[in-house]
Amino acid sequence: MNSLIDRRLNGRNKSAVNRARFIRRYKEQIRKAVRGMVDERSIKDMDQAGDVNLPTRDISEPTFRHGTGGDREIVHPGNKEFARGDQIDRPRGGGGGGGSSGQGGGDSVDQFTFTLSRAEFMEIFFDDLALPNLVRNQLGEAETTSLRRAGYTTSGAPSMLSVRRTLQTALSRRIALGGGARAELIEAEEKLAGAEREGASAALLATLQAEVDAARARLARIPFLDDLDLRYRHRVTEPKPLARAVMFCLMDVSGSMDESKKDLAKRFFTLLYLFLTRNYEQVDLVFIRHTENAEEVDEDTFFHDPKSGGTVVLSALELMHEIVAERYPASSWNIYAAQATDGDAFGADAGRSARYLSEKLLPLTRYFAYIEVVDPDETRRSSLWVEYERENAEHFAMRRVRDRGEIYPVFRDLFKKETA
Repeated sequence: MNSLIDRRLNGRNKSAVNRARFIRRYKEQIRKAVRGMVDERSIKDMDQAGDVNLPTRDISEPTFRHGTGGDREIVHPGNKEFARGDQIDRPRGGGGGGGSSGQGGGDSVDQFTFTLSRAEFMEIFFDDLALPNLVRNQLGEAETTSLRRAGYTTSGAPSMLSVRRTLQTALSRRIALGGGARAELIEAEEKLAGAEREGASAALLATLQAEVDAARARLARIPFLDDLDLRYRHRVTEPKPLARAVMFCLMDVSGSMDESKKDLAKRFFTLLYLFLTRNYEQVDLVFIRHTENAEEVDEDTFFHDPKSGGTVVLSALELMHEIVAERYPASSWNIYAAQATDGDAFGADAGRSARYLSEKLLPLTRYFAYIEVVDPDETRRSSLWVEYERENAEHFAMRRVRDRGEIYPVFRDLFKKETA
């Protein structure tokens, strides 16, 4: 059996096979490093490639070495500080203490730097994530094509060559074409053997030997492999229905949302935007921002245009319901929504918004995520949170975010795969 090893280089003298093996082996460590990169990056650089620093202790491999072995008798000197059974404290780092490494006795840790491409970064970033409760509810215009096995063909790309089927075809051809010559060879060999047993003349033996050689030559002229034997795996394209889905992004841009809160909300929606555009082809995105009035805007306005004013959460929910009724009927679309706000609702707006959400929107949606961005030292629950918390629908989720470090974990928790 022959073994083929692909040693082709993949840019900068790096093997693609070894690279994929490294990422697969240390996926958890790389994922932790990617999480730290996300916290430090700006919104516009969220999906870029970058260098991942891994502590060498996390990727160290076990090694074998020869011990001293045998029986040893050692006499240790006594001491005046410890008695039998006492526990020795761990040496402190820094100063003159032992147990520290690096210059000046500091707690330095060696780093291994690994460069992730954009595709690798995004794959690790959104691994094990999916839209919850996504179903194919209509076989309409939303179709894509997929390749399906359809037997074998006599022409195709070299990469699609089926070695097993080709050798089977070649063997069948050699058996079929060599049937007559093989029978003649057997008959000629039997005649030659009989003539040798009977003591025939040398001339007759030479003639019979020539017949045997001619039959063997005819068999040898049958090629082991011919162009007619080549068989390629054949694949055909077939239409594949897709689940049509729409994601509503509702963001509060009122005066109570300061720049830090808006940054947290935009970071969450940036992750959501990258996740949907990378993993799904047939998902519409509807961006709605609101102050005292709600408006549907484009992507650039949603993420970059500054706006401020009062707060009426109900206006965003009503606008979402209007758009659903006009463009996205629930019988044909999987409807999702994500709402980000600080929960600062005035007067009866919180109660009215919660009732509208429960009666009008949740029956239409597959999943509704509510993200409340608050100050790091905030402990009290907002009025909107209190009203929303009374809703016990299974497809309704609520999370609070206080700083950048909580964005990525909250996002993964909200959109993790059901089987993960």
